[in-house]
Amino acid sequence: MVVELFQMIDDFIWGPPLLILLVGTGIYLTFVLRGIQFNQLFHSLRLVFKNETDSDGDISSFAALCTALAGTVGTGNIVGVATAIAIGGPGALFWMWFAALFGMATKYSEGLLAVKFRVKDEQQHVSGGPMYYILNGMGQKYRPLATMFAFSGILVALFGIGTFTQVNAITEALHNQFAIPNLLTGFILALLVMLIVFGGITIISKVASFIVPFMAFLYIVACLFIIIANWQLLDDSLLLIIQSAFTKTAATGGFVGSTMKAAIQNGIARGVFSNESGLGSSPIASAAAKSNSAVEQGLVSMTGTFIDTIIICTLTGIVLIITGAWQTEFRGALMTQYAFNAYFSEYGPFILTISLSLFAFTTILGWNYYGERCFEFLFGLKYIRYYHLFFVSMVFIGSFLNLDFVWIIADIVNGLMAIPNLISLIALSPIIIKETRAYFKAKQYNNVTRLEPIKYY
Repeated sequence: MVVELFQMIDDFIWGPPLLILLVGTGIYLTFVLRGIQFNQLFHSLRLVFKNETDSDGDISSFAALCTALAGTVGTGNIVGVATAIAIGGPGALFWMWFAALFGMATKYSEGLLAVKFRVKDEQQHVSGGPMYYILNGMGQKYRPLATMFAFSGILVALFGIGTFTQVNAITEALHNQFAIPNLLTGFILALLVMLIVFGGITIISKVASFIVPFMAFLYIVACLFIIIANWQLLDDSLLLIIQSAFTKTAATGGFVGSTMKAAIQNGIARGVFSNESGLGSSPIASAAAKSNSAVEQGLVSMTGTFIDTIIICTLTGIVLIITGAWQTEFRGALMTQYAFNAYFSEYGPFILTISLSLFAFTTILGWNYYGERCFEFLFGLKYIRYYHLFFVSMVFIGSFLNLDFVWIIADIVNGLMAIPNLISLIALSPIIIKETRAYFKAKQYNNVTRLEPIKYY
């Protein structure tokens, strides 16, 4: 009864209005920014490795990107894609692409505003994100909107992406592969998280900068191996994805069939869960970057969506389709595990389990920081240790929850977080446009460094 009630709430929140607002914001920003995610992608990828040691901020742009990727490259790339395809069919992957391509403009705008309107707290650490660009960009009368975002961000960190879905995925994978009890996994995870999160953004970013590139490379290579081994099926798989995006997918194998509506809803919702474009989480990490240019940090930020969805989620989806795993009775991580097991024999589940565990663990760390900044905005630094302790306890509790219920809760709080952020992006779009045009005009005359320096509010 409780699960059905929450499912109704989830269906209402992720109904047409939010999906239209989410994708519509991306389309609008793409139009007014003249397709910046397409014509500036290579420039943005080069900026990822630019090191501005003389700039304000707590961490490098690369570390900020890795921290943001730590929050996004997680179970959404493995479990989320499998769940979307299991419910919406192969067409769900197409709608993930659709949302991600326009979501890159959204992510760019979030990163830009995060740096432009960031502040320094009483310990001289940088804080930023939607709650600050709502307050400092739109004005004090919009504080309720900023409060709504910050409160929803705490809920997502404690009960959504930040803990339950990640811990559940890790415990399930380790239990199925190595028969490790959930209690033991939950305890070890909670202990590791506690040791790291009390070190703040500097420690979290160092851990993310080490783990994220390694785990992404390992997973990408493994997926490419499966795809190359079945290259003759690739054309048919891509055709199936496109056809299923606009038609009803018939029942086949263990797949019960789906409608176009299910493909759109699950593709976009799971895509947002994976890359978080429009959710407002990654700009919290972007604000901490050592950058003299809000535009350049925005460009770096949008590469996160490209890496997360266009590359990693795509590889996962194609592997599930090309191996026929999507037609099995398996769901979630077990579906992807089945695909890996078919082509890596006894090493397949091991590779996937390690990848999934690392993906999910870094997501926990990234979301601890997001929730911490939201908590600081609402309550200050005085009680931050209590947030940390509560977060660690949620990590432990997450190892016992039901998978379906976990994903429903995550979807609900994600939607509540996205609404105020998307409203603010539309309201502040004139500032985004002005800053962008000023940057590229200066760049045209090799005068980028003479732009007005970033100030703190």
